[in-house]
Amino acid sequence: MVARPGEVLLVKRGKPPREGLWAVPGGRVNPGESLAQAAEREVREETGVTVRAGEVVHVFELIEPAGMPEPDYHYVIIDLRCDYLGGEAQAADDAREVRWFRAEELNNDAVDSETRELLARLCIPE
Repeated sequence: MVARPGEVLLVKRGKPPREGLWAVPGGRVNPGESLAQAAEREVREETGVTVRAGEVVHVFELIEPAGMPEPDYHYVIIDLRCDYLGGEAQAADDAREVRWFRAEELNNDAVDSETRELLARLCIPE
């Protein structure tokens, strides 16, 4: 979760699962990479923004489609709080769009439900 005063950075997913929904930027951990290194790299690759990754703030499983005997996707998602250091947000890699959201814009069906839950719990710093 990348935040700066009053805003949080989200990407519109360009690929399944949850294609077309706004979510926290992220991706896979490469062999030998720490969670913090992976978060910093993935944010930079998807958005062009430089961050410093910090503490774990949210962990959940994503299984889609839910309830299927053999789902197409099963991920364990670990969100880290990231401090914005700089850079102009631009969609890249597998992000269709990227932009900064204010708190009042997050109660929206186009924002992933786990993302809404995370941000409601943490609140966007002022």
